[in-house]
Amino acid sequence: DRGLAWRGFVTTAVTRGAFPLRESPEDQSQVHLGNLADNPGARKNRKRVGRGIGSGRGKTAGRGHKGYKSRSGNKGLLLFIGGQTPLHKAVPKRGFSNPHAFISRFDPINLKRLVYFINSGRLDTSKTITMKHLRDCGAVYPKVGVKLLAGGVTRLDKPIHIEVSDVSDHARRIVEEAGGSVHVAYYNRLGLRALLKPERFTTIPRRAAPPPKLLWKYPEHYKDVEKQMEARKGQ
Repeated sequence: DRGLAWRGFVTTAVTRGAFPLRESPEDQSQVHLGNLADNPGARKNRKRVGRGIGSGRGKTAGRGHKGYKSRSGNKGLLLFIGGQTPLHKAVPKRGFSNPHAFISRFDPINLKRLVYFINSGRLDTSKTITMKHLRDCGAVYPKVGVKLLAGGVTRLDKPIHIEVSDVSDHARRIVEEAGGSVHVAYYNRLGLRALLKPERFTTIPRRAAPPPKLLWKYPEHYKDVEKQMEARKGQ
């Protein structure tokens, strides 16, 4: 019978996938290997250039004729706007000076290292230890200043009197509990150079005042400068 033969052919074709049946709404909501795919537009074909003029991107390959952008090695210079003065150079600078950037450049020295140099006889505790003494004995070579830290020591056996650019609260407490003192003094680059290497100066310059934003850290600066000037006059 032709009807039965045709019905058998259609059944066989459908089971083999020649005529896939349309999924029901219930099947479309389920994820299986037959409906896995990226979102539309997620995968794009790669642009193939330089494959003949018939492709639309042959010859100059979409780069145009001559110029910097048509050459190999073009990286697209940042902020380049055609050879004229760029905007970041035409607009005046705006900003501020961060005082903490100056403080963060201090060279640290721990109390453990300081005690080692004292016990080895390279530092004299009978007088105030300055940054010049620390440099001369090789404990630290300051470029901007010295900050005293409390690393490796919980107590001191003898009192010490020291002058540095900055000190941590823990280190100050340890020194003062032993009967010593820590004096915080401000030196700019010229003042620090004059302190460390006075032989290079015919006249020792007057110590510069700290910036207004750092006056809270060096409240006794002007008194120290007056004492130094009076001491030099007495000499």
